[in-house]
Amino acid sequence: MALDQKTMKALEGVTTATLTTVLLKKGLRNVWLRGTQPLKPGQKRVVGQAFTLRFVPAREDLATPESWSSPTSTRAAIEAMPDGCIAVVDAMGVTDAGIFGDILCARMKKRGVAALITDGVVRDVAGVLATDLPVWCQGAAAPPSVAGLTFVNWQQPIACGGVAVFPDDVIVVDDDGAVVIPAALVADVVAASVEQEKLEAWIFNEVQNGASLPGLYPPNAENKARYEAHRAQSRAAE
Repeated sequence: MALDQKTMKALEGVTTATLTTVLLKKGLRNVWLRGTQPLKPGQKRVVGQAFTLRFVPAREDLATPESWSSPTSTRAAIEAMPDGCIAVVDAMGVTDAGIFGDILCARMKKRGVAALITDGVVRDVAGVLATDLPVWCQGAAAPPSVAGLTFVNWQQPIACGGVAVFPDDVIVVDDDGAVVIPAALVADVVAASVEQEKLEAWIFNEVQNGASLPGLYPPNAENKARYEAHRAQSRAAE
């Protein structure tokens, strides 16, 4: 099911830090994809549904330049990516073989892919940056993917950065990295996260005004009542 614009807009205003807290309260601890750091500082927060790709260790009879022309290739996978998706690539944390370079990233950008996220690395980094495709990864390496990896399929469950990611799970990624929201939990997580952001904004303002933390963060009954009064006033003003 595609994300509606209201949900997208709401998640664009929620930090990954807040999302991990909300998901923790729902019993999900392993949701932050390790090794997914912004390739370029200052990339804006991106929200989208996961389009998954999976690599396995290189096997000499399969991991060849000829494999790039195979029906099961990264090239074919890119042509199957829908507009607005986030490509999430399981590269097993391999950092000495670049999964994608500038040409593949340029094609992804042309197809409307929102971002590329991987626990591996990219190559042709100057060219990748020039495409303006937002990328989160572990850096750059000159060798091609087949030097250390074999591409096997797309739109299957994967493990990226030690986290299980299923096709169409929702991904939110910002300066702190990428977080996965299981598709079935999106509505509940969005509602709780938006409210958490509002509460923390109020708490931050209280701290800026000199308030001490005990009883404020997290709020005790007295401060919860003060916050609710603040929210009621805000709603009345709207």
